Amino acid sequence: MATYPVVMPPATPTPVEEIAEALDRIAPLHGLPFEDRLWLARHGQEFVAAPGDVLFEEGIPADRMILILRGEIHVRRQHGGPMAVFVGRAFQMTGVMPFSRMKVTGGQGFAISSVWGLFIHQSVFPEMLAAIPSMAQRVVSTLLDRVREVTRIEQQSEKLAALGKLAANLAHELNNPASAAQRAAASLVTEIKTNRQNRFKLINLCLDEKQTRGIEAWEKKILTREKPAVDENPLAIISREESLRQWLAGRASEDAWEVAAQLAEEGVSVADLDELGALLHDNEIRVTLGFFARYLRMDRSVATLVNSSARIFDLISAVKTYSSMDRAPILEVDVPAGLDATLQMFQSRMNCITVEREYEPGLPTISAYGGELNQVWSALIENALEALGGQGVLKIACRLEADMLLVEIWDSGPGIPPDLQDRIFEPFFTTKAPGQGLGLGLDNSMRIVRKHRGHLSVRSEPGSTCFRVRLPLSQLQAY
Repeated sequence: MATYPVVMPPATPTPVEEIAEALDRIAPLHGLPFEDRLWLARHGQEFVAAPGDVLFEEGIPADRMILILRGEIHVRRQHGGPMAVFVGRAFQMTGVMPFSRMKVTGGQGFAISSVWGLFIHQSVFPEMLAAIPSMAQRVVSTLLDRVREVTRIEQQSEKLAALGKLAANLAHELNNPASAAQRAAASLVTEIKTNRQNRFKLINLCLDEKQTRGIEAWEKKILTREKPAVDENPLAIISREESLRQWLAGRASEDAWEVAAQLAEEGVSVADLDELGALLHDNEIRVTLGFFARYLRMDRSVATLVNSSARIFDLISAVKTYSSMDRAPILEVDVPAGLDATLQMFQSRMNCITVEREYEPGLPTISAYGGELNQVWSALIENALEALGGQGVLKIACRLEADMLLVEIWDSGPGIPPDLQDRIFEPFFTTKAPGQGLGLGLDNSMRIVRKHRGHLSVRSEPGSTCFRVRLPLSQLQAY
């Protein structure tokens, strides 16, 4: 079993009186009588460490209290990323203490600067509490402060992880419409330049009024009639395109393959071309159809730009709704809109998942912290997606139940084992692999729901897991 590394004592031991004087600067021990501090100095093990020295490894038995007299110690998890989970600075009391439930160290502790301190082994704790009665209260106060600090750090880490996932999902969602808009814009620029060069060919045709009106009527007919179905037989499209190409090639069209593809996509047939051929000569047909085909490409590029821009705008609106970043903390919240905005954030992970929405029409808004409620929806939906493993059914329901608004988030995953259902709302409890979760998502959700005077519960069996959130319609008394 791993043990504490050998920490070197100073080359020349410090007199116990000097150690006792230094102990008075440790915040929890401030005001402790000199005789009590002298007891600690005599029963402790003085140590020093250079920058980078490891004081203890992660997972070894925690068996000593550390009184830091100089320097700084960082504790870092080896399996949870490089972020320090605790920072011990000069004049702090840390490590295992009386009444502490710590059994093993939570990370690797190493010196950031030159460290001077005192170890108090847990074997002398009973004797210490008997010799220094006030140590009990000092230790308990320190433990409470430490729990609050570690919880704050873990919650911040959980929020950063959630923010990273949100950013990744949003980047993925924005990439598709942004790429489509970029391609459409590039195509549009090319077609505009080409048609600018070819307009002189069109002018030089010197078409009479009858031909001009005939072309206008022909184009209007093509543009206004029903387009081919999206799921049209590919062989039919290829056959139509080839017949158009041959018709154009018979009139010496140099770009017959390009024009034919565009006309075929628009549903133009050889009969349509014959109709145009009755009005124009071969050269006039080539120039007119080339100009028309480029117009069709420009029209599609513009439509793509409009649709892509609308998609980007919708995503940005969803992010604003999700975060409520442009509104007051307490607002009238449209819960179904918040659920939809949250689903938008996870769209990239739901390609093979069937999403079902059941929203009761005409649901009232509630006074709430919209951004915090969206954190609840995020945690519950993400848990459901992880349970589904990329495929299955995710169902979101929202309806009135007496004087409460009920939100249900179902998934068709394997379910939560019965022996774990009572523990999933505990802080730091997680079934994920080390480094993949801190176990604070559901705990945070429970605290937010309770803050709104609501109730969060779960019901699970294989193939059906349902988290139920009940929120009172009248929320003002919650604040």
